[in-house]
Amino acid sequence: MSSERATLTATPRTDFGSRTSKRLRRDGKVPGVVYSDGKEATSFQVESRDARIILGEGHALFDLHIEGSDTVPVVVKEQQHHPVRGDLQHLDLQQVDLNQAIQAEVAVELTGDDVSPGVKQGGVLEHVTREVTVEALPTEIPDSLTLDVSEMEINDTLTLEDLTAPEGVTLVSDDPAEVTLVTLSPPRVEAEPETEEPESEPEVVGEDAGGEDAAEGDEGDSSDEE
Repeated sequence: MSSERATLTATPRTDFGSRTSKRLRRDGKVPGVVYSDGKEATSFQVESRDARIILGEGHALFDLHIEGSDTVPVVVKEQQHHPVRGDLQHLDLQQVDLNQAIQAEVAVELTGDDVSPGVKQGGVLEHVTREVTVEALPTEIPDSLTLDVSEMEINDTLTLEDLTAPEGVTLVSDDPAEVTLVTLSPPRVEAEPETEEPESEPEVVGEDAGGEDAAEGDEGDSSDEE
């Protein structure tokens, strides 16, 4: 990760309640809370645009500067988004000790998918697990981990065992072999639409048949008369 940490600048928040939060969001701001072990949580508000930039760049660790307070290193504890629009609604941060290892979620990025033999054959590459848990000192947590899929064939699967973490970073899992990261399935074959067989035309009783029956009946009547 970068040696220079990004800084998110915020202002203290003293007004609370759902109405206040809605007003903040209308004004382009996001309410948030920063937690610190052994200290009382601090509420703040930040420009929505600034928060989007920090989160969008995928920083695992960044600094938080609340006006009137010291700058502190933090990681994202939780972020809440609007269920429909996806707008950031609330941001929870955790202050960290740079000398104490922590666990954090890190994104997994794929590389080499454009040259994968299986993909070239029309296989479907599915990125099953997009984030994994790592443990490291806050300054050693990577912004992302890269997984090479360039050698994948159809029906191949890559698990957490296939992911390499940098020195000083530990992948956290009870059973890495059971954590599927990527699969490459055979091409999806679309079923051909069923063609309906033409309905057979109904059998029509011809006039000839009726005529023959009538004729036979007439012959019988004439014989009786005789």
